[in-house]
Amino acid sequence: MAPVQSVAAPYAAMVMDARTGEVLHSRNADTRLHPASLTKMMTLYIAFQAIQRGEITLDTEVRISANAASEPPSKLGLRSGQTIKLRYLLRAAAVKSANDAATAIGEAIAGSEDAFATRMNRTAAAMGMTNTTFRNAHGLTQSGHMSTARDMTVLGRHVIYDFPQYYNLFSRISADAGVARVAHTNRRFLNSYEGADGIKTGYTNAAGFNLVASAQRGQERIIATVFGGSSTAARNARIAELMDMGFQRAPSNVRVNEPTPPAANELVSGNVSPATNGGSGKTIRVTGLVQASMRPQQRPAADAPQLDVNTDLIASLLAESVDTESIDTALSEALGEAVLTESAYEVSPTAESTEILTAPTPQARPAELITASVQGPSQQIEATPEIVTRISTSGGRHWGVNVGRYPSRYAAERVLLKVALNEMTTLDGSLRRVVQRSGGFDANFMGLTREGADLACRRLQARGTSCFMIGSDS
Repeated sequence: MAPVQSVAAPYAAMVMDARTGEVLHSRNADTRLHPASLTKMMTLYIAFQAIQRGEITLDTEVRISANAASEPPSKLGLRSGQTIKLRYLLRAAAVKSANDAATAIGEAIAGSEDAFATRMNRTAAAMGMTNTTFRNAHGLTQSGHMSTARDMTVLGRHVIYDFPQYYNLFSRISADAGVARVAHTNRRFLNSYEGADGIKTGYTNAAGFNLVASAQRGQERIIATVFGGSSTAARNARIAELMDMGFQRAPSNVRVNEPTPPAANELVSGNVSPATNGGSGKTIRVTGLVQASMRPQQRPAADAPQLDVNTDLIASLLAESVDTESIDTALSEALGEAVLTESAYEVSPTAESTEILTAPTPQARPAELITASVQGPSQQIEATPEIVTRISTSGGRHWGVNVGRYPSRYAAERVLLKVALNEMTTLDGSLRRVVQRSGGFDANFMGLTREGADLACRRLQARGTSCFMIGSDS
């Protein structure tokens, strides 16, 4: 879509150590300029946020409005009145930078493009993007729709750290967008620069060639932003220079200081509009995270023993830097010891202090009891071996839930154990599995039914744990 001729757009740049937020280089970083399709980072961020908070799902069928269908290229080619799953719109906006898909996302979440722009501005303010004003969801030139290299770098950092489970969208060279397979607008840079994994390109005549890029090498991650490049090639070359500068200046080992995501109550009331954006829209009631567990009460059982799990021991092990095998062993011992304590001993209810008595000796079999006999080798019955598996993929138990992507296997396993302890009801019988991806280690619970995975995810999200369903048809 981009024309070949150069444009005379103002130039601005910033380089940031993504791990700490430290600025390593800047030039005109606070000059308000046209962001073009860098805008879609915010559109996608809010979509991820809405999924996390249960406002919409990846499989929600979105009806395309005439307004969305009429957006100019780059576009997916959506038709007014058709329906398409949200997951395909996200792919089209992130990979192809489709304007019709971005508008459809905004309308599906907020009810109208104006209301969605209001939410974009509220979210930007909560992130500290003090020089940004959004007017639309796609980034096409519009009066007052402005941002800065600094603010877009800040936004890119939030995308990486706040939603690592979705960040892989920005590194896909191509993607299935439902109605078509689309190619990445930044595939040249992604293919040519070592460690590059995103994030977003942008171009309009007023903006020039913009790019927010990120790359990771070992423990180091750099974000670089350019506004006003004269061509795709010139922009990519400049970004590569800035990235090289960042990797040279960034320390090898630092303490990661992740950005703080906007609070749950910061974001959504479409009818409370900032001074930068008028209009009203749909109000979505979000009152923050629940304070009490939504777990149902256990069915009373008169003779059911109460497990005395040593939770203090488990918590102390989690707080220390111990391997997950030790944690699992301690957990098994704690649970096993609790069961043994209840089943092997009698406790005197009348004693002032708990008194443990010896277990009763089982009585011998009565002499008059006649058991079945075996007449000879030819009549011997062979016992059929019983095969017990931990999980089965039959009966629809091929679903799971993902609770995040983490920088190390240990971190992912530790989160899985914590979540399992907090959500034993719906995750009982599931298999904890860590899957290594290009961007880190996915923490998954597998072996659930679709209904079980959906219930587990909703309960985890109610507690503020990031979660989404995964399955064979996802």
